[in-house]
Amino acid sequence: MKLKHLSQSVMLMGVAVGAFSSTALASGYNFGSQSVSAQGTAHANAAEAADASIIYYNPAGLSLLEGTQISVGATTVLPDSSYTDTGSKRAVSTLPLKGNNGGSYAPSAVIAPTFYMSSKLNDKVTVGLGMFVPYGAQLDYGNSWIGRYAIESIKLETLNINPSISFKLDDKQSLGFGLSAQYMKAHLTKAVDVGSGAYSTLVGLYGASIGGAVAAGLGDGQAGMSADGWGYGFNLGYMYQLDEHTRFGLAYRSEIHQTLDGSATWDFSQVGNSTIAAQAAAQHPNSSAQVKVVTPQSASASFYHDLNERVAIMGTATWTGHSSMQNIDIKFPGTSEGDLIINQKWKNSWMFALGANYKYSDKLLFRTGLAYDQSPVSSEQLTHPALPDGDRYWISFGANYKFDKHNSVDVSYSYVQVKNVHINYSDVCSGQASCSYTGNGETTTGDYKTNLQLIGLQYNYSF
Repeated sequence: MKLKHLSQSVMLMGVAVGAFSSTALASGYNFGSQSVSAQGTAHANAAEAADASIIYYNPAGLSLLEGTQISVGATTVLPDSSYTDTGSKRAVSTLPLKGNNGGSYAPSAVIAPTFYMSSKLNDKVTVGLGMFVPYGAQLDYGNSWIGRYAIESIKLETLNINPSISFKLDDKQSLGFGLSAQYMKAHLTKAVDVGSGAYSTLVGLYGASIGGAVAAGLGDGQAGMSADGWGYGFNLGYMYQLDEHTRFGLAYRSEIHQTLDGSATWDFSQVGNSTIAAQAAAQHPNSSAQVKVVTPQSASASFYHDLNERVAIMGTATWTGHSSMQNIDIKFPGTSEGDLIINQKWKNSWMFALGANYKYSDKLLFRTGLAYDQSPVSSEQLTHPALPDGDRYWISFGANYKFDKHNSVDVSYSYVQVKNVHINYSDVCSGQASCSYTGNGETTTGDYKTNLQLIGLQYNYSF
């Protein structure tokens, strides 16, 4: 008995959408906070230059910092997510699809650190270094989840190293420039629908009744992928200080092009039919995989204004160019597989944030802010379970306490409500005949409800 071909594209499609396209999002898998002080205003303070974390938001603001400053922080994300299935199905719709709703698929907590340092060399030049986590994700639905053929688990980790410099042009204007070296590492697992893959062969041998029953009872195969790589980009900033109480900023971050190289592994030990399992394993040796990804460019405009000695207001509008990523092109070096091209059709997005500071005393400063952050996902048909993302609404609170002229701490708390998301994602295939023998074409249909809490703590030292 010869099992018809179970294409490697079944697994690699899930890997590409789940792991690699997620790195191209500014909402979605953006970690959510690259600065505890900025988080306290819902990231409205890109023109404030409160500390060395201005490197991320606008490197021109380095010129507003005195002496040498160091900020070391960490933000903890506490997710609360639920999924309710509303009709997911296998590639061969006559085969039953059983499974649970994924349980507590989000981790109880995810922590990301930040490090920033600035040093004023002279009246004109200030240099700095930032290290932060721009993107991150960790989801684990388990191998009995009803959407397991799309994804079972994903872990995405990134690190951006961003040396920067600022030039003070005159008393009102400054320019900033930074370089970015960005590292990404992703790991993903998913189930392989061997039953749908073997359905037509089994029906041809035994007839619809017996063949379908055998196919329905076959266990799942398991596939996984790990990949990593480096990419490089830059960021620019401009700051205009109208007077000592009012300033405006413009900033830009470039795209970062990265090539991630990795390996795909297959396991058919749980299939349940030794002949089919052996044939599937023979057709799917472990292999390499490669994908080129682009993290999007972004541009922002911001303002800061002291209303009086105690109250300051600020705001930031950020545009992110997701539309540059329309297709994901996965290559399989050293194999006969053709390229797999997945169309995701991301859309550009905006984030708008307004914030305020209240100086309670010389030692204590309170912060607050509101923000609206658009999702880049364009439709329910293009929403993958690795990215059940919707528009986000932020409310944030924070505080800065100065122990003395050298030492201070920032704390922040944010509540983020994600708009409810309906997903109707189908694996791509060229037609029902192709779907039935590749095991591809499964559809995940359901509803997500998500909210996030972010808690940040940051220590600042200046000398």
